[in-house]
Amino acid sequence: MFKSESGALLRASQRLAVNLLAVFVLVGLGATAVAAEPEVIAIEGRTMGTSYHIKWVAQSGESTVQAKNIKAEVDQLLLDINQAMSTYISDSELSLFNKMPAGSKVNVSADLYQILEMAQAISVGSEGAYDITVGPMINLWGFGPDKKVTKVPTAEQIAAIASRVGYQKLQLLESRAIQKNADLYVDLSSIAKGYAVDRLASLVAAKGYNAYLVEIGGELVTKGLKPNKQPWRIAIESPVSGRVVQKIVRVDDIAVATSGDYRNYFEEKGIRYSHIIDTSTGKPITHNLASVTVLADSCALADALATAFLAMGVNAAYEYAINHKIEAFFILKSGDGFVEKMTPGFAVRVVN
Repeated sequence: MFKSESGALLRASQRLAVNLLAVFVLVGLGATAVAAEPEVIAIEGRTMGTSYHIKWVAQSGESTVQAKNIKAEVDQLLLDINQAMSTYISDSELSLFNKMPAGSKVNVSADLYQILEMAQAISVGSEGAYDITVGPMINLWGFGPDKKVTKVPTAEQIAAIASRVGYQKLQLLESRAIQKNADLYVDLSSIAKGYAVDRLASLVAAKGYNAYLVEIGGELVTKGLKPNKQPWRIAIESPVSGRVVQKIVRVDDIAVATSGDYRNYFEEKGIRYSHIIDTSTGKPITHNLASVTVLADSCALADALATAFLAMGVNAAYEYAINHKIEAFFILKSGDGFVEKMTPGFAVRVVN
C-alpha cells in the first residue's frame, strides 16, 4: 500500500501552521548577566515540487553572511538528495535504476542506500502495508510522474502490473549495492521529504544552534523552546475545504508528518478513486480513514508511517501505533462529517 509522489506533494494542502519564536539567551559579562537580544534567522526556497522553510535562533548581530552560507549548504544538500532519489529527474540515481532491466545490480550513493534501508525496514515491520515498489501500480492509476489519467484500469491491466510490485524483490547488498529481481519501479516520495528534513536539521544543529524549525512541504522537525519556555504548537487541518483547523497540538523536540487521501483523487461514474493504493488488490483504498498525523523521533519515520497508516486503515494502524509506541492522530469520514481517534500519547499534546 502506498501513495504517489504527486500525492505526497499535494499534501501541501494539509500543511501544518507553525510559529517559531526566539529563545532567551543569557550571556555572562563579568559578574553581571545581561539578556542578549535573540534573533530568528529564516531562510526558504523550493525543493521536491514544494517549498522549504528553516528558522533558527541566534544571538543578536549574527551576520547575514552566515545565513547565506547556510542557505547555500542547504540548497546543495537538497540538490544532492534529489539527484539521488527523485523520480522526476530523468538521470537521478533512482530513475536510472528504475530504467534497468530485472536482475540489474548497481552501487549507489550513501543517501540513496540509507533511505532504501529505512524504507525496507518499515515495509517489513508493517508487513507490506508500506511498499516502495508499488510505483507501477500508482502510475497505472494515473498518480505518478507519468501522464495523468482519469480512467479506471481494467482487471487485466492490474494483473499484468502486479508481478512488478513487491518490496521483497528489491535486495540491499553489501558495499551499498542494490539489486532488482523484477522489473521494479521504486518510488520514495512518501519518505524522501522526511529524510531531507532530518538531514537539514542535522546540518543546522551542527552549526551550533539548539532551537530551530525545519520544514519541507509540511513535514517538519522542531527543537528547543519558544522565548517563554513554552513548546511550539501546530495546527492540524481538517479534511474539509477552507483550511479549517481540526486540532492545535504541542510539538516539542519531535518530528511531524501528515498524510491524507481527500485531495489527490479522480472520479469516474460517481466513484472517487484515491491515490493511496492497496497492493493486495491493486486498487485504491476504500476505508473511511481520511487523514493521519504521526509524531516520531525522525521525520523520515513519521513520513513513511503516515502513508502506511493511511493505507492500513484506522484499526490496524492504531494497533500498530500502540504496539510500537508511535503517537498518531486519525481523522475518519463519518456520514457528512468527521470523527477523531488518537493514541494516548498524542492526546496529552492536544491544546484545549
